[in-house]
Amino acid sequence: MDSKIVNLKSKIEIYKAMTPGANFGDCPVRDVMQGINGKWSPLLVIALAEKPYRFGELRRLVPDISQRMLTQTLHELQRDGYVHREVFPTKPPSVEYSLTDLGRSMFVPLYQLVQWAELHHGMVREARAVFDAQA
Repeated sequence: MDSKIVNLKSKIEIYKAMTPGANFGDCPVRDVMQGINGKWSPLLVIALAEKPYRFGELRRLVPDISQRMLTQTLHELQRDGYVHREVFPTKPPSVEYSLTDLGRSMFVPLYQLVQWAELHHGMVREARAVFDAQA
């Protein structure tokens, strides 16, 4: 898509033309962002950008994630093509997770957003407090 197109109406028209009969549920931005905007997805992608990890290592790295949620999030990231899961034929079998090329290509913009969030977290919390006090 041409980067010169900046207004939403034009983008929506282009999305509709790309997939005839499409509705807003077929929006490519929504579709892709849905897979990476979870509570745990950004943290796991950032961790896997450092190096491949085994399941237990990831669990220790993010101690407040449940085993079920870690499994589900890794499965979703794998489904979207960001994460590769490799099973090693050991006893018991060990599994290692790593970023795919697609996952690595998404890391830079995701990391920029994470840095922005860290830098502006205080301002966002202040804005929320002001808004909530007025409600």
